[in-house]
Amino acid sequence: MSEQQDTSTTPLGIYNRPQTERITSIEVIALALTIVWLLGTAVFFFLLEPLSTPPQGGGGMHLLFLLLGIFLPVAMIWVAATAARSNKLMREESQRLQTAIDAIRQAYVAQNQSSSVVTQPSVARKLDEIAASQRKAETVLATFTSTRQPSPAPKPKPEPEATTEGQVALPLGTSAEDIEPPLATDDFIKAMNFPEDAEDKAGFAALRRALKNRKTSKLVQASQDVLTLLSQDGIYMDDLRPDMARTEIWRRFGAGERGRAIAPLGGIRDRSSLALAAARMKQDTIFRDSAHHFLRLFDRTICEFTETATDAEIAELSDTRTARAFMLLGRVAGTFD
Repeated sequence: MSEQQDTSTTPLGIYNRPQTERITSIEVIALALTIVWLLGTAVFFFLLEPLSTPPQGGGGMHLLFLLLGIFLPVAMIWVAATAARSNKLMREESQRLQTAIDAIRQAYVAQNQSSSVVTQPSVARKLDEIAASQRKAETVLATFTSTRQPSPAPKPKPEPEATTEGQVALPLGTSAEDIEPPLATDDFIKAMNFPEDAEDKAGFAALRRALKNRKTSKLVQASQDVLTLLSQDGIYMDDLRPDMARTEIWRRFGAGERGRAIAPLGGIRDRSSLALAAARMKQDTIFRDSAHHFLRLFDRTICEFTETATDAEIAELSDTRTARAFMLLGRVAGTFD
């Protein structure tokens, strides 16, 4: 009996479950064996009547054994038939699943290989949404740098003997970084984490103050660059849950120790993020240069930070988005090897 295909739609239209046959060849064979057995037992009892006569005193047991002898083989026949039918159904189901999997794999390979295929409207709409989200993110990042006020033009250095009242004569060669006030530790930590959202006014204020500081602004901009590049591969620092290192490990790193002694700093264990970042590091020169530039600036900054920061401030800094990017890129670049 041929199987009738169900016309209900399924994913890709390739896995249509066939309707189950009411009677198959297995049931026919089982029914034939049952009839043969019952005919055989009938002939046995009619032709060999003396053997079917119960002995004296054992009528009940004799009848029980007769019933078992008649119906137990019949039950065994149908148990075997049911098992054979189930085995057949499972085999057919496995074949259909394998066919569906092969078709999906072929469709996926064909879609990746054909670059000239016209994009479907739903896919194009999704790409437009992604592009709009990326433009929005770039706009938010642009506000970080646009809020910086231009630095005033440097005043000419007065001659040592021409100092005015209230001014201190500076020796020749003094840079602007040496005379600008240091950034508050709390502002530095908030700037390294970046604002949580558009309503985080304290975060934006701290970020503006950090961008006005020459040393910190370089690290902030480098961190912005690597976070933006990582987000293009779907790697977001908020999704990472690193193993936090002890503050003494950070202090040893700030003191110049490198290698396996500071390996606990590489607490990022997410395999997919590490694999994507490693592949990007090998293939994309812009990403590789940005990552190494960020690692150098973070290394230099953390060395100065650990000299004056408390254990609580170091622990708070290690949980920022910038620190997580350092943990991820540091493991990829081999900083902790």
